[in-house]
Amino acid sequence: MYQKSYRKLATVALVATMGASIALAGCSSSGGNDQSGASNTSTNTNTNTTAPKKEKVDGGEITTAYLGDPQGFIRFWATTTTSTEVIDLVFSSLYKFNEKQDIVPDLAVGQPTFSDDKLTMTIKLRNDVKFSDGKPVTADDVVFTYSIPINPDYTGPRKGAFEKMQKIEKVDDTTVKITFKEPHAGYIDMMIYNILPQHLLKDVPVKEMDKSPFFKQPVGSGPYKLTEWKQGQYLSFVRNENYYNGKPAIEKVTAKIIPDANAMMAQLQTGEINVIGVPADNLAAIEQYTKTNDKIKLQKGIAGSQYLFVAWNLNNPLFQDKKVRQALTMAIDRKGIVDSVVEGQGKVVNSQTPPTYWTYTDNVPKFEFNADKAKQLLAEAGWKDTNGDGTLDKDGKNFEFEMQVNQGNKVREKGVTVIQQQLKKIGINVTPRVVESSAFTKNFQGKNFEAIYYAWAISGDPNPKGIWHSSEIAKGLNTVSYSNPEVDKLIDEDLKTFDKAKRKELLNKVDALIAEDQPYTFLYSPTITMAYPSNLEGFNPNRDSLKEIEKWYFTK
Repeated sequence: MYQKSYRKLATVALVATMGASIALAGCSSSGGNDQSGASNTSTNTNTNTTAPKKEKVDGGEITTAYLGDPQGFIRFWATTTTSTEVIDLVFSSLYKFNEKQDIVPDLAVGQPTFSDDKLTMTIKLRNDVKFSDGKPVTADDVVFTYSIPINPDYTGPRKGAFEKMQKIEKVDDTTVKITFKEPHAGYIDMMIYNILPQHLLKDVPVKEMDKSPFFKQPVGSGPYKLTEWKQGQYLSFVRNENYYNGKPAIEKVTAKIIPDANAMMAQLQTGEINVIGVPADNLAAIEQYTKTNDKIKLQKGIAGSQYLFVAWNLNNPLFQDKKVRQALTMAIDRKGIVDSVVEGQGKVVNSQTPPTYWTYTDNVPKFEFNADKAKQLLAEAGWKDTNGDGTLDKDGKNFEFEMQVNQGNKVREKGVTVIQQQLKKIGINVTPRVVESSAFTKNFQGKNFEAIYYAWAISGDPNPKGIWHSSEIAKGLNTVSYSNPEVDKLIDEDLKTFDKAKRKELLNKVDALIAEDQPYTFLYSPTITMAYPSNLEGFNPNRDSLKEIEKWYFTK
């Protein structure tokens, strides 16, 4: 389906997808709204209202594809949405996010309950769930799982999501209690981690867990079991006959690794793939294909909580002046990219909250396309063409840098080329660098880039600590090394606030400050088109990818 990745350490995913990007990761009872925006019609809609009811089939196979391999099957170390999607196939969690970003029970029974001071949270568990090896899932497994990210030996990217958690305790076999260091409104981002089997992992040191065999040979309690993972080629799953919520109708799921979006679309048309997101640059061709072939149908206009961006590494002297970053944004025709590169399948955004979120505001500083104004700002920052060669320079150094983009994502590659051309017009030289998908993600997380074209897929609580708080620079996902004390203060205050109106006020201020600082050039939030088999039913038209696959079924 493409490769994606995570935002707030808890629920943000980086999206190395094909054209219509999907992510991290990573909102809730305090997040999300009903603005799904999904079209409820498909390309192959049957308008015959007298048609007989379709008969449900037990069995069948879903075949999808990703640009690169997942990172493994323990979510505490996963930062791409490819990883979280396959984890969700194999594992259950206390709660899941629905399309409104509310938490809905999975292993939990009902919603969490809080003490009056909001310092303790109690969760009741189901008593009828088993791991695929037959062992029951109990409070011991929950306590074991949630003790990992607060263990001193844990150094993974999700540590920030759990820093307010003091301890977790077993009350009885079906009840756990979490104690917080202070009231924590962002607790929902802790609720979606896959519950691990204590009986298989208790002797594995936390610092070695992401290198253990279990990381690639998981045992979970979710709707599917991993049967084979041939890296660089495919992952195979078979349904879990003992899944607590009922045996899934779809028998098998295969996820191919195909590092090229056009090759994926070719396999969609030959029937080798039957569920996939359709990139904007292929949409017209696939729509035409559906007119002459009744094997697939399209679900268009799915509004996702994603946005694409160009990240500027603020450790690089080129990008440390705010005026320069503002000028770079003004030199890029973002509306033109939406219109020409993604065929209008998106909305220009000006800050870090996607339009689907209840905290979204467009009342932020905007840096509209204006090449002349961009050159003026750059001149004020000392960047001028002093030798007449057409390239801006300062202190003997030309304004030139490399911009990375992930291999196989033709829409992104085209977007980088457009940006290269537009910045060239104002005297800035950009060298595009296409990077293999897994290496690309490592480069982003390791701060090994000057500029990078990427995307976040966001779910869960709207607090953006994982990306923008200065405490997340060293180990978290603040990979551009952005630091603004006022943003830190507002983020921290929001996490202690349970009143939604107050939270919206605080987070709108965060959006405005980040928009002013432009650590990213925020590009657009895409809409998504999914291709499904024509005889597939049960999928939620407001959801993309393999979400809620356990409810899908074929008909005859």
